[in-house]
Amino acid sequence: MAKRTAIIDIGSNSARLVIYEKTSRYGFHLICEQKSKVRIGEGAYEKSGYLQPIGIRRAFLALQSFLFTIEKYQVHKTICVATSALRDAPNGTHFVRWIKKELGLSIKIIDGKQEATYGAIAVKNLLPIQESIITIDIGGGSADMSLIKDGVIIDTYSLNVGTVRLKELFFDRESSRKHAYKKAKAYVEEALQTLPAHFKSHIAVGIGGTARTLSKGIMKQIDYPLDKLHAFTYDIKTHHSYLEAITHSSAKGLKAFGLKKNRYDTIREGTIIWLEILSHIGAKRVITSSVGVREGVFLEQLLKHDKLSFPKTINPSVVSLLDRFKTYVNIASKKKHKRKLGMALYELLQVEIGDKKAYEKELQTALRLSNIGKTLTIYRSHQHAFYIAMQELNYGFTHEEILLISLLLRMHGKELLHKPLFKSFESLLPSKETLLWLSFIYTLSLFLHEASNDAKIRFTYENRTLTIISDQSLYLAKEKIRSLEKPIPFAIIIEDEEKLPHCKALGV
Repeated sequence: MAKRTAIIDIGSNSARLVIYEKTSRYGFHLICEQKSKVRIGEGAYEKSGYLQPIGIRRAFLALQSFLFTIEKYQVHKTICVATSALRDAPNGTHFVRWIKKELGLSIKIIDGKQEATYGAIAVKNLLPIQESIITIDIGGGSADMSLIKDGVIIDTYSLNVGTVRLKELFFDRESSRKHAYKKAKAYVEEALQTLPAHFKSHIAVGIGGTARTLSKGIMKQIDYPLDKLHAFTYDIKTHHSYLEAITHSSAKGLKAFGLKKNRYDTIREGTIIWLEILSHIGAKRVITSSVGVREGVFLEQLLKHDKLSFPKTINPSVVSLLDRFKTYVNIASKKKHKRKLGMALYELLQVEIGDKKAYEKELQTALRLSNIGKTLTIYRSHQHAFYIAMQELNYGFTHEEILLISLLLRMHGKELLHKPLFKSFESLLPSKETLLWLSFIYTLSLFLHEASNDAKIRFTYENRTLTIISDQSLYLAKEKIRSLEKPIPFAIIIEDEEKLPHCKALGV
């Protein structure tokens, strides 16, 4: 696969460009993102679907600008897909040929089922989901859905209901918003009668602008502590009145909902569709996705030899971080040494912790990433590691997991808890007692690893005494361990091999 790949997604409402750089077999990261609200479908739904000059002009100029960016970034491969506005337009193929002639860009018009499939590929690989789910991607012209069970895409479906479609068919025509709302709602309800009966799930995954905008609004309403949208989860019943109120709001009244102004024109229509679909499929909880068609198109290329799924042991965010923030010690056995120490301690100290190793994944990940901050500078490297992890651990982790991993990376020196951070994110973290134990294990594992040369180390814990037995000297670790804070009072004894050569010349 090409080292740098550009994906252009032409929707009814927006056109977007993303550029991904591949760092290894399964590692990649986003290096550029641009968006233009081209509204290529503007005026089309009331003109038998034909694209109109105003939308065509904006789309042309946006695509031209995207190509300038692609050239600047020296992209090796470009893939451009278009969704409902072009596939519904009788002159859509003429637009595609015209763009190819004028700009040299090939556009692939995809149907609704393929659009839903791309969203499903992205979600099943880049969200931390184990349960049966239904993805919902509300665009300007259609709402595309997929049913996923056990990581397998069971079915996809596309409904001809979208934000721009509803706006132009009902709200731009009716003088009364109340009448327009009733007609639009009935229109969506009728469309949903065609949805196959097996599209039922308690968990809905929201893809696209409408779902993301509503989630951001809810995050503001509840003063959510983490500024990260991907994987944000909310209970539908708890926030139903907030969502319902948006559908009946005036344009001026939308200010009270904490929504972005650039979404005011279609968010009420989008929320009508959103609520109707959630009710129809029996959803009780929503997981927000910041990935969708563009990521699905990219992953189709990246994972074409892996049945469109990452291996179970691979997390692309972790792989990308290890690729980009290389450390000086890259020998595999050295890297595993830290994790072996940490897992041995976690197992042994269960007699005190008693959490059945519920945070093994987070502890292992933190130990794997413990050196990423040193790539920038060794000074305050733990702080750098915290900020890097908070920003870059985007895929395959819950918010709770991201915060715990990042806080472990923040640990440094003798203290086990950074109190201001713990206070800020307490609602998303384990109990203070559990966090102290995890921090202790993480820090002690680093001390022992850094002070030994792949030494064979084992532990015992009896009568509130932790004994560390090593076949090599742990001289450099001893002072640090003596000053290390402990979750509870207990003793630490180090039994190591300290061998000094004969120093007759010095009179010793």
